[in-house]
Amino acid sequence: MRIAIFSDTYVPEVNGVARTLKRLADYLTEREIDYKLFVPETLESTAPKTPTIERFRSIPFMLYRECRLAFPNIVQLKQSVEAFNPNIIHVATPFNLGLFAHHFGKKHHIPMVASYHTHFDDYLSYYHLDFLDKWLWKYMKWFHRPFEKVYVPSESTKAKLAFHDFHSNIDIWGRGVDQNFFTPQKRSTLIKKNYGITEKNIILYAGRIAPEKDIETVIKTYFNLPKSLFKNTHLIMAGDGPLLSELKEKYYKEITFTGFANSDQLAELYASADIFMFPSATETFGNVVLEALSSGLPVIGADKGGTKHLVSDRRTGYLCSPGDVASFTKACTEILTNTNLKAYMGRQARIQAMAYSWEDIFTKLMASYSIVVEQKRKATA
Repeated sequence: MRIAIFSDTYVPEVNGVARTLKRLADYLTEREIDYKLFVPETLESTAPKTPTIERFRSIPFMLYRECRLAFPNIVQLKQSVEAFNPNIIHVATPFNLGLFAHHFGKKHHIPMVASYHTHFDDYLSYYHLDFLDKWLWKYMKWFHRPFEKVYVPSESTKAKLAFHDFHSNIDIWGRGVDQNFFTPQKRSTLIKKNYGITEKNIILYAGRIAPEKDIETVIKTYFNLPKSLFKNTHLIMAGDGPLLSELKEKYYKEITFTGFANSDQLAELYASADIFMFPSATETFGNVVLEALSSGLPVIGADKGGTKHLVSDRRTGYLCSPGDVASFTKACTEILTNTNLKAYMGRQARIQAMAYSWEDIFTKLMASYSIVVEQKRKATA
């Protein structure tokens, strides 16, 4: 099998799509399966340069600067894809590189699959662009129509796309977690020392510091804690994004903002915190939620989107109505004031995360690829 993967985001960019594709690339490399990634260039000097990755000049995408719009030399890209001679194309983003793959696959009758990762329609309201909603759905449905299959990461995402009559063949491609990397064993007292934290409890948020992640609910919940509990609790917000500088300037005395945190730092933060709060209602999956669970950390999340499939309410944490500060506050209070409950939820979180194996997920994806290739072969024979 020769797999051509097209995406407008890839490591060292930090987001769920980029990290998932890196995991897939590592899996394919280990099993000596032929593949080639066609992705944007990056400003980071650490961007990997290998025979399996071809990069093209790009600019940041307006709504999501961690995702980039590539502007490839079409002649060069066409020659490169033809030389690789893929027998299946996987498109991860519906932008410029995806459009080229869309056209190339149709023209040459190559089996094509797509993966849907981001609810861009949910982002529109946060950026006052609701008027684009109808046009966005029209474009997304047109773009995905020629694909043999569309992969989504969760049942709620599948249901949403089915409601919009998005595609006739939608399948679940879930996510895994490295349980040996994200583990309770990485708990460290150095976290408090390094950040000058004297409070007993730590609430952690990790992810993009952006409006669509409902950062407002995180901050309001923290300041809404009962006074006695607030005095003994500190909030750490790990990540980068458009709201970081503004919030850091406003709350620098009360909240620790780490900025960008690499995987090693995140693993230590997860394991050393007492609660992971993630109120985002726009998730298709929620990779950081699964990482927190694997680290033995109770999660308080929104009862919507991908998060609700990962958190078992009252067993591995709490699910709250999106934006309901009172509900999030009550959940935080119950966990932080009950040592036995916190320990129970932490153990159950770790147990639940152990079921999410990257090996199983990618094995199923390869089997699905094979079925798509065979069905296309029979249809065109």
